[in-house]
Amino acid sequence: MLSQRLLHLGVLPAGRRFRTGLSHLEHTQRFRHRQLMRQVAASPAGQEQGIGKDWSWERFAERLPVTGYEDWRARVDQGRRDGVNPLIASPTARYQPTSGSTSAIKWIPYSRAFLGELDGAIGPWLADLYHRYPKLRHGRHYWSLSWMPTALRESLGEELNDDLALMSWGKRLIAGATQSVPSTVALARSSDDSLFATLAYLVADRRLSLLSVWSPTFGIGLLEGLAKWREELAGVLNQGDWGMRRAAMAQSGCPRCPRAAALLRAWDGELTADFFRVLWPALALVSAWDTAASEPWARRLQSLLPQAEFQGKGLWATEGVVTFPCQGRYPLAYRSHVYEFQDPDDGAIYAPWELEAGQRVMPLLSTGSGLLRYRLNDLVEVTEHWRTVPCLRFLGRRGTVDLVGEKMTGEAVNDAFAQAPLPPGVTPVGVVACEDAGEGKPGYLALLEGAPQAPVAALAEHLEQAFGGHFHYRLARNLHQLAPLRCVVLADMRERYLGHCRDQGMIEGNIKIEALRAWPGTAPAFLAPAPSPVSA
Repeated sequence: MLSQRLLHLGVLPAGRRFRTGLSHLEHTQRFRHRQLMRQVAASPAGQEQGIGKDWSWERFAERLPVTGYEDWRARVDQGRRDGVNPLIASPTARYQPTSGSTSAIKWIPYSRAFLGELDGAIGPWLADLYHRYPKLRHGRHYWSLSWMPTALRESLGEELNDDLALMSWGKRLIAGATQSVPSTVALARSSDDSLFATLAYLVADRRLSLLSVWSPTFGIGLLEGLAKWREELAGVLNQGDWGMRRAAMAQSGCPRCPRAAALLRAWDGELTADFFRVLWPALALVSAWDTAASEPWARRLQSLLPQAEFQGKGLWATEGVVTFPCQGRYPLAYRSHVYEFQDPDDGAIYAPWELEAGQRVMPLLSTGSGLLRYRLNDLVEVTEHWRTVPCLRFLGRRGTVDLVGEKMTGEAVNDAFAQAPLPPGVTPVGVVACEDAGEGKPGYLALLEGAPQAPVAALAEHLEQAFGGHFHYRLARNLHQLAPLRCVVLADMRERYLGHCRDQGMIEGNIKIEALRAWPGTAPAFLAPAPSPVSA
């Protein structure tokens, strides 16, 4: 495809610059810091904080504290109301909504400077993709949309974004011609309508060569959606008309593909690798998160699409990029933002060139959005150095859950599950901590997907003992502050988990299944204890 060749040629210089600079990490980071200081110092927020355009790296680290979103919320909210970004002297294209581990929506300013920083990581990533997976050059691609809750769609209007919007204008125009799914599907009336339209375009594309999603559970959900809507999709694709969804899809033309319609009508709806091989014979690569709690779901997605190779994502957040895959490694995106790293135990802060292999740290980002020394609560481990640049592996979310002082972490949950006696056919979804886990007492629930009658007593005992290895958890149990850990197994637990997150206002497609999450209030009804059998 001509558009693929043009995009490949367009990203080659970025790949060369990234590789050339691998020996000059400190020089590159200090240069990016000087650029950022000039832009921040010229902004209202920078002037208010007394930030100087000539601040050195060391003075910046000494004068400014580590921050979280709440430190910026008031200024960001004012900027949204005024239509400007007070945090940095760079025109702001939009405010991108995201969500963390709770329902609170965060709005990240996407300035021209920040978009340039993201493009600085996307360029070398794409260059490496085309080099490692040459079949991508001969087909079309699907890059996941930035899915929004239905309730936000009317207020955002045409500001709903697809992931191509992270590229520079030139690359975006070329890349748009390579896409299986037009970005206009994001403007559908509801999330369901957008999802349906996405599936229609994907099923109609026999030349699909790349499927890139963030969460593997979202990728599995796409495949399950094909089964759920296969009759309706077959009718739409056979006629080339949205039918009863016509009004909801006013912004997008409808694909027509009788071949795909016939495949769907002949399909029994069972998710099998054989069916997806026939549907997408040119699929060369699937890209999704594959670390920490996403690992079992990544394996499942890979097993359903074995005709394609699989590549794990690096560490990206709406607030910025930390790593991306390149030549089999996950190097720091050192040409994008200004990076520091904080030790989660003693709080010590390191420049990226000070990191050593084996260290476990949390990234601090200072970016062209104007967020400075912004801590991502992600724990990463330094696996190696690529010349001077550290390569990092995502270990999970670092934030603690503390219902009654037990101070549990996702890392502890991952360690417990790593040695757990899982029954056959049972997959861990995660652990949730509820203020009322049943019978009016707070506690932890291990969520599992599988047959509801699966024997999990041994698993519950193992997890309880593993958690009890942590002093504060054991003390809370001894003092009867926490209910015993309980395992809940449902055939559709993953979808129930994601549905609850969506109900709390979290962003579709970007919801990451986490090893440990706090769910305020009473546990949802689907997690209620099974009633005890009544004796005759």
